[in-house]
Amino acid sequence: MNETLLLARDGAVATLTLNRPESLNVLNLDMIDALVAHTAALAGDTGVRCVVIQGAGKNFMAGGDIRMFAERMASPAIDPQREFIGIIERVHVAIEQLHRMPQPVVASVRGAVAGFGLSLMGACDLALAADTAYFTSAYRHLGVTPDGGSTWTLPRLVGVKKAMEIVLLGERFDAQEALRLGLVNRVVPETTLAEATAALASTLANGPALAMVNGKRLINQSLSQSLSNQLAAEAVSFAACAARPDFKEGIRAFFDKRPPRFGQS
Repeated sequence: MNETLLLARDGAVATLTLNRPESLNVLNLDMIDALVAHTAALAGDTGVRCVVIQGAGKNFMAGGDIRMFAERMASPAIDPQREFIGIIERVHVAIEQLHRMPQPVVASVRGAVAGFGLSLMGACDLALAADTAYFTSAYRHLGVTPDGGSTWTLPRLVGVKKAMEIVLLGERFDAQEALRLGLVNRVVPETTLAEATAALASTLANGPALAMVNGKRLINQSLSQSLSNQLAAEAVSFAACAARPDFKEGIRAFFDKRPPRFGQS
């Protein structure tokens, strides 16, 4: 049984926990397989309205398993180029599934967020960070370039020049800098991270279902669309949402001066 990634359910919220705390939750082959399997299953589960990704113990993820890299490289039968393109392409399936799954995905991070850990956080829709979290691309220190889509997400989140700095220098920065750059949405005291994550996940899971799904899709597709195409997609989505009971509930709640209760009718 693969215990490197744990799945827990609490109502409509599913939580994936990277579970190698003794090694800072670094990514190995078993965890790659589990990430691919779980993200595919959750994407197709209509009972899940929000997905949270966190790390067990004191860290989110400190990148790839360097011991695994060394073991693979030590084998004379292995062609490093062929070997690693296969590994990277496998984990990239999970990254694409996170981007494409209809549910909002929240990264809840503390401690080390390094290498692929930074890429994984970037693949999530929202990110909460403990005030003690620290971040680094780190790849250049091993003489390689990033994977996990960070060369795609970083320029979009922080701009090209800052993305160049993060990748080419590999310097470490803290949670407040990550917040300033837009890499995380909120920074909270480490002691309240779990509580803040649960509150955010509940807000997302109890939101208007179609509006949550379509809002994520519209934002993700916008960077490759013309303004005209995006406006047309917005019109179609608004009309589809307006035909749902949640829209009527939202209007009633506005006039009643109360919070809306979506999904009740």
